[in-house]
Amino acid sequence: MTTVYFVRHAQPDFSVSNDMIRPLTGEGQEDKKLVLDFLKDKNIDAFYSSPYKRSFDTIADAAKYFELNIQTDRRLRERDKGENGNKNHNMFRLRWADFDFRERGGESINMVQKRNIEALNEILESNRDKNIVIGTHGTALASIINYYDSTFNCDDFLRMIDWMPYIIELRFSGEQYAGRTEHVYVHKKFKW
Repeated sequence: MTTVYFVRHAQPDFSVSNDMIRPLTGEGQEDKKLVLDFLKDKNIDAFYSSPYKRSFDTIADAAKYFELNIQTDRRLRERDKGENGNKNHNMFRLRWADFDFRERGGESINMVQKRNIEALNEILESNRDKNIVIGTHGTALASIINYYDSTFNCDDFLRMIDWMPYIIELRFSGEQYAGRTEHVYVHKKFKW
């Protein structure tokens, strides 16, 4: 059995407009300690992350604890929002109703799902029967869950949108999805 602990990043500092280098807030820095506390007894074999600073930093203490490097993969990044990138519930519902919908210059959920699943399949192939941590983002994670469970929908995404950090475990027998378990989350009001 391969176990993947997906860790959605802790609270980001939206005063930094550059999505790639956006750091965690002071609260996010404190909350990431929960990630280390949860993972300490999990015998983690490998760490992967989106290259975005907030995701990498959320799992960095845990990787250090296990004396492992974090491998970054650009395919694990969050959805490219494009020119507009509206972040409101109506736009979320529109994107989830039509997985091919995208704002000008941005990505659709289908696009996000495709590249994240491609990266995940390679990670699973390289880490069979191991325990893995992946630092991720809200839409990226939701698209992965939906890939394995098509009943995961916009309401489920909206339920988790304010959870930072959030840890969910997905299990795989070989390449076959074998279930998921939610573990840890901190409810933060997302400041759009």
